[in-house]
Amino acid sequence: MHGPVSSGWLLVALCAATGAYCLLRMRSDVEEQRRAAGGEALMGFGMAAMAVPAAVVTQPAWAWPVYAAVFGAAGLRALWAARSGRHHLHHLVGAGAMVYMSLVMAASPGHGHGHGGSGVPLLTGALLLYFAGYVLLAGVRLVPVPAVAGAAGGGWGDRPELARACRLSMGIAMLAMLAML
Repeated sequence: MHGPVSSGWLLVALCAATGAYCLLRMRSDVEEQRRAAGGEALMGFGMAAMAVPAAVVTQPAWAWPVYAAVFGAAGLRALWAARSGRHHLHHLVGAGAMVYMSLVMAASPGHGHGHGGSGVPLLTGALLLYFAGYVLLAGVRLVPVPAVAGAAGGGWGDRPELARACRLSMGIAMLAMLAML
């Protein structure tokens, strides 16, 4: 990705930490949480790998098509899972955004994104709007609600507020990556 080196490394750290927490969430006793956490861990680590600053480490030419294939497969899995719940559609949009960014980076000469003076491409703008809305909605969902009497605290993998914070941080990271595209 392009942009200041310090911002790139902060994105790498944020996405890698989010991916690591999602791996912890995979230890949950609830199968649906484990499955969602696995997809989110893949997204977090993939975003971390793609966010490595281009000024520091140049990704090999073969890496971008590999990212596109991996996230394309994740998108197909999310599309299949969307049959049972519409919340999987967000994973489909996220995987699609990762495929899009991979293809843009692969097609760019010297991995620089040239708009030709035309401004932000339509798809980039649409994805920016989607993820801005998602971040706002995810932020509102983090507003504390009164605790239910007798509710168990659960382990690290079963904390819904931490899962929401994880999704919020990945949404913010996706916004930053799209803006730096």
